[in-house]
Amino acid sequence: MQVLINTAVANLTTSFLWFGLTFWAYLETRSVLATGVIGGTYMLFIAFFGILFGSIVDRHRKHRVMVLSSVVTLVAFLIAGGIYLAAPDGELSSLGKPWFWFFAAVILLGSVVENLRNIALSTTVTLLVPEERHANANGLVGTVQGVAFIVTSVFSGLAIGFVGMGGTLLIALVLTGLTFLHLAFVRIPEEKRVAIAGDPQRTFDLRGSIAAVSAVPGLFALIIFSTFNNLIGGVYMALMDPYGLTLFPVELWGVVFGVASIGFIVGGLLIAKFGLGRNPIRTMLLLVVVMGALGSLFTIREWWWLYAVGIFLYLVTIPAVEAAEQTVIQKVVPYERQGRVFGFAQAFEAAAAPITAFLIAPIAQFGIIPLLRSPEGRELWGWLLGDGEARGIALVFFFAGIAMIIIAVAAFRTPAYRILSQGYQRGAETAVAPSA
Repeated sequence: MQVLINTAVANLTTSFLWFGLTFWAYLETRSVLATGVIGGTYMLFIAFFGILFGSIVDRHRKHRVMVLSSVVTLVAFLIAGGIYLAAPDGELSSLGKPWFWFFAAVILLGSVVENLRNIALSTTVTLLVPEERHANANGLVGTVQGVAFIVTSVFSGLAIGFVGMGGTLLIALVLTGLTFLHLAFVRIPEEKRVAIAGDPQRTFDLRGSIAAVSAVPGLFALIIFSTFNNLIGGVYMALMDPYGLTLFPVELWGVVFGVASIGFIVGGLLIAKFGLGRNPIRTMLLLVVVMGALGSLFTIREWWWLYAVGIFLYLVTIPAVEAAEQTVIQKVVPYERQGRVFGFAQAFEAAAAPITAFLIAPIAQFGIIPLLRSPEGRELWGWLLGDGEARGIALVFFFAGIAMIIIAVAAFRTPAYRILSQGYQRGAETAVAPSA
């Protein structure tokens, strides 16, 4: 519980600053291209570092890995603070100046390193929790992360609205320092790692990651299935905040998003209570279909309550989708290789979001949004989307959701889905955690 709470506070801090950066960037530039590039870069960093993070988690004790994550994040945020103070007036928020991009990149790097801790947390579930309770524990992880997500959503908007980017950065620095101090007193019961015969000792073990995934029939397909929500997630990453900031002032948008994010907690609690059923893969794909339907419909009219309810229901599904993948990996992959598998999955899945974010942001900024604001565009799409300032973003959301549904339904008919489902239900290749 101490590891879980410490990780929750660390996630809250990095998400708080990440959300604040996104809000601040859009309000200063009024460019969905800027938010799309920032969001896409964040996911690109996760994809790039996923294999490295997984290898580090497998090579070292989990507490040491978490301490490393805290130190790197703290240093990165300190550098960002230096850039904020050193930038000439007016240049930090100018897209044409390097200050803006250096500032954003350092914050993103510090936030991404937090994912090293999250991979370590997934493996500590295997280490400390009985196998039959893995799904429930993963649901609890989702619940705690949901609490952090809500607090972040509310206070990021309030912080940017009332104390600006400088005050937001200062709050993140204080919280990161406190998390590091608490972690110094936490102990994780873990035996010293013993090398597995034939397991190469590489810091960046791409070959070992691929071998660990390939050793389990259908596991690569599971990772592909898990990218489905990230494909549409790239669209939301680029356009969800601009849409919300069109409907609400920044302070109110943060509160609305935070209240709607209670869905994250509800979804996590449901999994913690009831688990994922006999076939977590089937549960995951069914919920991906639901996510696609919600994504198509929650901006079908420019009604604030429709958007808020849609976000709530969408976030209810996310903990189950994430927990399903984690539960399967924790069961079928040996503990000593789980870090690399989680890291590989994170890298592979995260790579989907930058593709859609980088692709859709300029298309929306220069093509779809101007079209839907023109008389011709309103006449062409008004029957479906109604009237409003953000109908271009709504059109993107609609078709992204339809694509999500089609892909998920098609996945049910693949041989890989049947193989992995049968293998999980038979319990072939049960992972065994070392005694603590």
